[in-house]
Amino acid sequence: MSEAVTRTVTAPPGLLASLDPLLREWLPRQRWFAGKGRPVTGFTLVEATELLPANGKLGLYHLLVRAHQPSVPSHGAPGHPGDCYQLLIGAREALPPRLAPALIGHLSTGPLAGRTVYDALHDARPAELLLEALRTQARIGGLRFERDLDQDIRSGLVPRVVTAEQSNSSIVYGDTFILKLLRRIVPGVNPDLELPLALAREGCPRVPAPTAWMVADVDPTADPVLSTGPADLAGQPYVLGVLQPFVQGASDGWELALRELAKGEDFGAEARALGRATAEVHTTLAQALPTVTLGHMQLRLMVDGMIERLEAAVQAVPALRPYAGGLRSAFTALGDLAAEGRTWTAQRVHGDLHLGQCLRSPAGEWWLIDFEGEPARPLAERRMPQPAVRDVAGMLRSFDYAARSADPPQPDWAETCRSAYCSGYAEASGLDPRTDPVLLRAYETDKAIYEVVYEARHRPDWLPVPLAAIDRLASTGHLT
Repeated sequence: MSEAVTRTVTAPPGLLASLDPLLREWLPRQRWFAGKGRPVTGFTLVEATELLPANGKLGLYHLLVRAHQPSVPSHGAPGHPGDCYQLLIGAREALPPRLAPALIGHLSTGPLAGRTVYDALHDARPAELLLEALRTQARIGGLRFERDLDQDIRSGLVPRVVTAEQSNSSIVYGDTFILKLLRRIVPGVNPDLELPLALAREGCPRVPAPTAWMVADVDPTADPVLSTGPADLAGQPYVLGVLQPFVQGASDGWELALRELAKGEDFGAEARALGRATAEVHTTLAQALPTVTLGHMQLRLMVDGMIERLEAAVQAVPALRPYAGGLRSAFTALGDLAAEGRTWTAQRVHGDLHLGQCLRSPAGEWWLIDFEGEPARPLAERRMPQPAVRDVAGMLRSFDYAARSADPPQPDWAETCRSAYCSGYAEASGLDPRTDPVLLRAYETDKAIYEVVYEARHRPDWLPVPLAAIDRLASTGHLT
């Protein structure tokens, strides 16, 4: 490893203060910034590590910064100290044209005065440094780079940043590995590393096994979430990124479905295979990690949460009001079954499953990726055991989205895919999700309500897509 990689110098004093006005403008424009619509009023520096000193051509700094924003009142919940973001800041005297899209701004004060700073993930040298640190299991300040020694990591792989919009950032190395760098960082065991590791230990072929990963050990007094939050968070590392094998030639499930739709091709065989792959992952997770039984009290809390989300959504999106009674019945029906003594098994699940979280290899095999769950939800909630049908419901909604994005919409295509997916799931697991229609309807309704709120806020033109599902799901006794 080079001398630069082994440096343990912290970032120079005053760096964040000089970056502050630039970050206030730049950060909210990023696709992965979670606090859109609210101004950034300041920052707390959680962690800072100098990876390359600024006295050379390129200075490089790894920062974890907590962005302070006005709180949004939510059912009496206390104000949140703000989200923590992972930044890799490069500093050059002048930015070459190829890095113009990564520009953050020019500094006139502070330790890097006169330098141009930018998002260094777009630069080959910093990307190479990260891979080398993972390959050599480096420790740089509070950063730890760890790996599976049974997997080989070659040096010299050419990096390229993935430019597609996503809630994190990814770098592909020579079509051999892909490094997913989490942008919104929370302390604790992250399911995006935890679950693929558990699946790899069980030999599950449907998820790329983690090759290496990077974490940060943070001083609890440096982060208000650790210093004022639950005691069990103290001492917990922050998972920063995961390196996994890159599936060469793989097709994104969403893009593949849209292509088949555009050609008028049937997607039933692929949906069936994807159902089998989902069931294999669920079966393996149930073997690898504890399962629990959900009885009346647990189901009551779950149903209450669904009803609470419905009520908040009706207030936020008036178009939901005519359907409120029918949608509520999807949840009360589940509560009634629980009151009669019905129980369900809960286990670890993907948590945010849709076509875009699936890859189809050139050989026709399906892979599931991105086990982070819904990033906006608390980590403890994302790690809770859930009925496996939650993932099924997410995929059924994804088929519906694909079908209704066609011109004209193809609802029959969605129904074919939904049926094939459930059949494939049953073939691999022995349990057809459609045999538990009340539970499936409740989860699909909860997901559709979430979609309505999201589209109303961010993509109003897409609002008719989930509203069509709302109209269907509000009918009592709906079967998939």
